[in-house]
Amino acid sequence: MKKIYFLLFALFSALSFAQVTFNPGIRVGANISHISDGPAYESFYYNDNQGYHYGTNAYDIKSKVDFYIGFQANIRFAKFYALQPEIYYTRQGARFESQNPAVSSKTATLSYVGGAVVNKFYFEKFNIHFGPTLELLTDHKNIDSPIEADLGLLFGAGYDITKNIGVEARIKKGFVHINNDNTNVTFQVGMYYTFNLKK
Repeated sequence: MKKIYFLLFALFSALSFAQVTFNPGIRVGANISHISDGPAYESFYYNDNQGYHYGTNAYDIKSKVDFYIGFQANIRFAKFYALQPEIYYTRQGARFESQNPAVSSKTATLSYVGGAVVNKFYFEKFNIHFGPTLELLTDHKNIDSPIEADLGLLFGAGYDITKNIGVEARIKKGFVHINNDNTNVTFQVGMYYTFNLKK
């Protein structure tokens, strides 16, 4: 029992003397987004001068480039660990290249306001991070009846160039079928700026 009491005392002492810091910041960068599980199919009507006919067209799904921007709150509990809640706006989607020359290709865009709870583990200036995401659809274009919310996970790595500026790369995978059997897959590359606050 004495050993248990000693361990508990040591733990509480370490927590009470830990220098927990809170530093807000901004994030901005590029999305290279994709919609998985292609190809996609779409029904359409066409006219061959003998009347209207019903057909089905297939699309090859390709990546599209767009952007994200957001805010972060880095809560540093220890030299090696921080919890980082994030709120952001992100534009994702994909390019749909038609396999039928008579049907035009199109670019689908999905705009979300999202949040993430990111666990960051530091190795000097490098960090690796992961966490869950929740994104709410705010707008969409060239995609039929997408689901209003997406749940996912992100995994990434970052590097602190200076005390305030860093770069990072992430992959974010959604698990909700946003449209038929398709899910969001997004690779992000960008930078962040952290504001230093006094304790």
